[in-house]
Amino acid sequence: MDFFHRAKAVRLRGHHDKYLHADEDEETVTLDRNGSSKNAKWIVELVPEFDNIIRLRSCYGTYLTASNMPFLLGATGRKVLQTLPSRLDSSLEWEPVRDGAQVRLKTRYGNFLRGNGGLPPWRNSVTHDVPHVTSQEWVLWDVDVVEILVDVSADVKKPAALPHSDSLDSEPYTPSAVSINSSTLSGQESTDSSVYSPPKIEGRTIYYHIAEDNGEVDDENVQVYSLIFKGNGVEELTHKFEEETGIEDVIVCTRSPLNGKLYPLRLQLPPNNVMMQVVLVLPSSKLANDLEEEGLL
Repeated sequence: MDFFHRAKAVRLRGHHDKYLHADEDEETVTLDRNGSSKNAKWIVELVPEFDNIIRLRSCYGTYLTASNMPFLLGATGRKVLQTLPSRLDSSLEWEPVRDGAQVRLKTRYGNFLRGNGGLPPWRNSVTHDVPHVTSQEWVLWDVDVVEILVDVSADVKKPAALPHSDSLDSEPYTPSAVSINSSTLSGQESTDSSVYSPPKIEGRTIYYHIAEDNGEVDDENVQVYSLIFKGNGVEELTHKFEEETGIEDVIVCTRSPLNGKLYPLRLQLPPNNVMMQVVLVLPSSKLANDLEEEGLL
């Protein structure tokens, strides 16, 4: 709770370097790389009856909600939504559990807020679940404080919870600066006004899609994704894609501008962090077999 007792507003950054994001439909919650968007900002409300329970309110006034709706039939994860119920119940309540410099957000029923990776429809989805061994890190969140509650009363030990009727300040904010919300501050500066700066994003943008079994691509309908990559080695990039997509032994290829043929990447990436476009080939595909027969793997 250390992260939240003095915070008026926070951003939550998950394992995939994406932020918890309230979508414009005022119902869906997803992951997004744009941490400067107002949709990544969540107002913290302390629950008066408990010392270790919070609610998180989006820029639309809706609450982060652990629903009972399955995300996919046959899967254990359940949907996390934005809702604005007439009565504030336990589905809106989250218990922060500290894990080193990060937190896990636990529902009142023992599940954890989880930002998902892998292939669609899991990619960028948000669910609550008891994580498997392979996805333990997916329930860990970095907390960026973007607004601090400053308590100016000497005999008040912690700020009161924000009332439900408070409206969210919809003005844009700069994620690298912390806003101090108090109209009664004295002339002295508070040490609580420290600046919380998210790490600067460095590296190259890599656009990618996953090839069909035979390597053909429908340019009009293909789903293109992107990621930021900070290294220069192909092996390191391959590992990044395996982590991002959940595909083991994925083959990272480029398409020849001369004949359109796919060739596996070798050794080093182009210098100066230039943008790249690559194609991921599944190891079990016919295309992978063809590449191996031609001695390209």
